[in-house]
Amino acid sequence: MSRLKKRAGFLRVRNGRAWRTPALVLQARHNAGETGAQENTARFGFTVTRRLGNAVIRNRARRRLKETARLVAGAHARPGYDYVVIARQGALTRSFTQLQKDLCIALEGVHKEQSARA
Repeated sequence: MSRLKKRAGFLRVRNGRAWRTPALVLQARHNAGETGAQENTARFGFTVTRRLGNAVIRNRARRRLKETARLVAGAHARPGYDYVVIARQGALTRSFTQLQKDLCIALEGVHKEQSARA
């Protein structure tokens, strides 16, 4: 699993599809032909806003989301796509297994929407 780190990558994904769950918002976009993109891997970026809490709380939410993505990405993320995971309040309060289910549902929902449009 590769990481999105630059602002330009986050902004490109923002124009893609989105799916909301109680714990997170997932944005996804195909990265065909973009600089630094590899067709055989999915790239993830993580965003946790100040609205969630102080730095300690934001870092805890980010760590939980990163580990969830690491465990779920192999089975559900599509190669050649960029994803941005935005934490919501539920990212702190939901159990870890429920967080994994939320990310799985979001990944399936984003791709279902895209395949329905094609």
